[in-house]
Order: sequence, then structure tokens, then C-alpha cells
Amino acid sequence: MKISLKIFLGYFVLVGLAAWFVLTVFVEEVKPGVRQAMEDTLVDTANVLAELAASEVKSGNIDNGNFAKSLAQYQTKATKANIWGVRKQTADYRIYITDAKGIVIFDSANLALGQDYSKWNDVYLTLRGKYGVRSSLAIAGDKNSDTIMYIAAPIRSENQIIGSLTVAKPNRTVLPFIERAQAKIIRWGALLFVLSLAIGALFTWRFTRKINQLREYAVLVAKGEKATAPNSSNDELAELAIAMQTMRSELDGKQYVQENVQHLTHELKSPITAIQASLELISPSIPNQDQERFLAQIKTQADRVQTIIQNMLGLASLEHQQQLQHSTEIHLNALINAQIQHIQDKASKLNIAFKFPETLPMHMKGDAFLLGQAIYNLLENALDFSPTNSVINVQLLDYQTYLQISVRDAGVGVPDYAIDKVFDKFYSLPRPSTNLKSTGLGLNFVREVAKLHGGSITLQNHEWGGAEAVLTLPKT
Repeated sequence: MKISLKIFLGYFVLVGLAAWFVLTVFVEEVKPGVRQAMEDTLVDTANVLAELAASEVKSGNIDNGNFAKSLAQYQTKATKANIWGVRKQTADYRIYITDAKGIVIFDSANLALGQDYSKWNDVYLTLRGKYGVRSSLAIAGDKNSDTIMYIAAPIRSENQIIGSLTVAKPNRTVLPFIERAQAKIIRWGALLFVLSLAIGALFTWRFTRKINQLREYAVLVAKGEKATAPNSSNDELAELAIAMQTMRSELDGKQYVQENVQHLTHELKSPITAIQASLELISPSIPNQDQERFLAQIKTQADRVQTIIQNMLGLASLEHQQQLQHSTEIHLNALINAQIQHIQDKASKLNIAFKFPETLPMHMKGDAFLLGQAIYNLLENALDFSPTNSVINVQLLDYQTYLQISVRDAGVGVPDYAIDKVFDKFYSLPRPSTNLKSTGLGLNFVREVAKLHGGSITLQNHEWGGAEAVLTLPKT
């Protein structure tokens, strides 16, 4: 299982459990919370009404006094209100009053007048100076029926309890508020859950994207390809990227030195041997003509040593670059023409012409010096393998996402055994005209320049004869 999936699943489980716990607690707390608020209101209501009814209870005319008349008027008039989206249109209170013995002497609903309520908790506790409250089924014995909350308050006369007043209200009257609160909690909770998942997915993507970039960087390092260590705002990942980059530098440096010392030793052995042999043969007694020939041989081989060293230094600098250091806007048409002019004198001596048809101006971002050197190397390589009185075709092609520079000579082509080796360092084929080899660093240099620009280089035999080198560069 991928680490991104593991992180997301772990986050999903954590958020899911937290959401379930929070929603469960909230939803479970809504119903008792609303009922507690209703109980608090009923306590105040019962105590206020008990004070208003006290004088008429004491005088014994509670049935036909102002209290009873006012209550009857309240119940006959429709109460219209819009309470937070819930419409109220009926009176929900039932009020009954008992004497000091618990006998009902007034009932706004005319349900229990004359009955003994002294055993009910609301009346029983209140008549004894305690807080009287009960909750009973609206229909006795039916557990599925609604419940009614009864809150009682004492009726006093000179600090003596002479009765009790109970305010009753069905719990169903607060059900719309409970359902509305629960629906809102669930709706916002679901939205919060979705947002949490989205944030988790984004976090997982951003975190694993950096890890994947580090993994891809490590793969490229293992392949020996050019790559820039990824940046990260995460301190730990940034430190890991720096550590990997340092490790690459150390390993590359050791391996590079080892490989190049071996290559350089091998390549310098031949010219140094030739120089030593010439020096041993030169003496004052040999003819001047032979002396000149040996001195010319020494000079040629010394120049070859110098060329190898210079090319090695240039290539070493190039190979250690992980990205372009001097990127500018390049006019490719002009750059190719300039390189053709640089090599024109050498081509003219062999009666070889360059054919570069005019095209629409093409531009790209890159290092003009390095690209110029790479193009020159391709032209020089084609020139070395071209027969006299021939033509080298140069083309600049524009595709949707990339540009191509192709150089095709009219020589005999590249042997099959050498196709896969021509870009290797120090690998070189004999030149037809001189039967000598080059330093074998030119095409390797071109490949490194192509990599730095995010492109590639290929060399294949053309179907019409000769070899064709194609330098592909991405548009920027």
C-alpha cells in the first residue's frame, strides 16, 4: 500500500471517529438541553402565577376570580409567533391548583377538579417545601405516547404553604426546536467532515508529492542522470533533500575521479608513447629530414595531449552542472549560421558545402555558448566523416512542443557495432580522410549540453546514406 493511501486512510479514520464522537455528543445533548431550558422557564412561570393566584386561593374564590378569567381569556386567544423558524399558534400550558391537602381546586383543562393529587411528586414535594417536578406519559401505560413536564410552585400566605400551583407543558412542543437543532448540527457536521477530508487529501497530496519528488531524484541519481534536488517547506524533507544532494556530490565526485583517471590514463598513453619514441630516435647524427618528421610527430602528439586535457576540463565542468547557469533568449537560426561560419574555412579546404535552408525565426531559452559549442561539435563531426565535394544538410525543425536541429553528412555512415557507443566518453572512430581518431569527447559533450537543456541527442544512419545527428530541445 502506498504511503499516500496509508496517510489518507489514517487521517480519514481519525477524522471519522472525531466527527462521530462530536456529532453523537452534540445530538444527544440537544434534547436534554432544550428540555432543561424549558424546565427553567416553567419554574419561573409557576412561581409568578403562584404569587398572582395566592390571594384568591386564600379567599376561596379561585374558580371565578380574576386569575381564572384571565387564564381562560389567554387560552381562547390564538397565540401567533414565529420562533426561529418554528410557528406557534396555540396555547400549550395547563395549570392546576391544589389546596394544602393536595386536592385539585382549579384546573384550566377541567380534567382533575376535585381529585386527590397529593401523591404526585410535583404536588407532594411542593407542599413539603421542596422543589416539585415530574414528567409523566400523556396516555397512562402507553410508552410511545408523548410525555408532559409538570413544574409546581408553592402558594403561600404569611410564610405558610396553603396550596400548590402546577404548570404543565407537553414535551412535544419543544420537539420542532430539538429536530431543527439536530438537523443543523448534522448538516454542519457533515460539511465540516467533508471539508476535513478535502483538507486531509490536500495535505496528503502535498506531503507525498514532496516524498515522490525525493524518490524520483534518488532514482535519477542512481541512474547517473542530471537532476536538481527538490525544495520543500517541510524542515525534515528539506534536510533530507540536502543530505541526499550532499551524498550525491560525494559519491559522484569519487566515482567521477576514478573513472576519468582511468580514461585519461588510457587516452594519454598513446600520444605520450609516440612522443617518447620520437625523442629517443632524434639525435644530431640523423638526417635533417628525419629530425623534422620526428619533431612534427612530437608537436602533433603534444597538441593531442593538450586538446584531450582541455576537453576533459570543459566536460568535467559541464558534467557537474545540474542546471543551466546562464539562460537567455536564443535565436537558433542565427546561432546555427554563426557556427557554420566558424567552420567554413575548414570545409572549404575539402570542398564541402553546408546547406541550411532559411526558415521562420525560432527562439528558445538556454545557454547560447554551450548550445553553440554543441552545434559546432556536430558540424565538425559531420565534416570529419564527409567525403570531399559533398554537402552537409543542416535543418531546423519546429514541432508543437520541441525544436530539432539535424545535421546529415554524405559519408559511409556509422558501423552497427558503434551505434550504441558513439556518445561514450573517449570513444572515437577513425576519420576517413586521415584514418586518425579524435579525442572522443565531442559527442559526449553534446549529450551533456542536451541534458542540461532538458533535451536529447541521437545519431543514426540515414536511409539515403550518411549519418544524421538529431538534437532535440524542448520549447520554453
